[in-house]
Amino acid sequence: MLMALSANPAIRDAQNGVGFAFRPIQGALDSVASGIASIGTAIGDIDHLRTDNEALRAENDRLTAESSRDAEIRRENDMLTGLLQLRAGFEFKTAAASVIARESSEFRRTVTLDKGTAVGIAVGDVVVASGGALAGRVTAVGPQSAIVVLLTDGTSTVIGQLPSAATGQVEGHLADTLPMTQVDSTAKIAIGDEVVTAGIELGSGVRSPYPKGLVIGQVVDVKRDANDVVQTAFVQPAANLDQLEYVLVILDYQGGLPPIDEQPVDCSKTTTLPQGEQPCFTSPAPSSK
Repeated sequence: MLMALSANPAIRDAQNGVGFAFRPIQGALDSVASGIASIGTAIGDIDHLRTDNEALRAENDRLTAESSRDAEIRRENDMLTGLLQLRAGFEFKTAAASVIARESSEFRRTVTLDKGTAVGIAVGDVVVASGGALAGRVTAVGPQSAIVVLLTDGTSTVIGQLPSAATGQVEGHLADTLPMTQVDSTAKIAIGDEVVTAGIELGSGVRSPYPKGLVIGQVVDVKRDANDVVQTAFVQPAANLDQLEYVLVILDYQGGLPPIDEQPVDCSKTTTLPQGEQPCFTSPAPSSK
């Protein structure tokens, strides 16, 4: 029956008329359906993009962290390599140590090292940083740690020497520069002059607490007084003492008074000469300060 009806010309005309009448509506419905399908597809694509973006961000964060870690490892390796090269060029026996704590108050500038008497560190040992820059001296020590008073500590004083051979006292100061006082007013001082430890040996066998030639810093300013017999230079420390990480401790330099068996004796109070090569003096005994 359906085949017979569909073959009827009147029925086909009616179908065509109805189809023509509803064609705009059908087109609109097709457009809406297509739009809804597109929206669904877009939402799916956005979800995929969001997932991919999160994965890429996580991968980027991982690569950034690895890059930072690699850069830090390279930096530490460069510092340790520099210390090893410095150690190879030193005439003294040294021990490498890491800074594990620091005190930076308005009164003190000290650091704590992770090595102590177990590796031979003793009170009075000199501490140097990369490039052979003087950092300070050990003032307290335990089996596995040591406290170092830095050059910038207010209690620190080092006899420094300029290229002209003039000397002066480099005094600890919490500011960025250290005053080098008591420099002869006739000495020529230029900005950029390097100041090193003088390593002066005094009379009666008294030696400087610091070996000769360690770099203290560079002159950045000079203060002259026409009415004074001395002048003051201001020295920028060669090492960034507020950011020390690794140092070398000189173990076998003996500063100050020599050992008791090498100290001079007063020959004026005895009729016999001291045994061996022990020196003697006839003037008043030297101060032990």
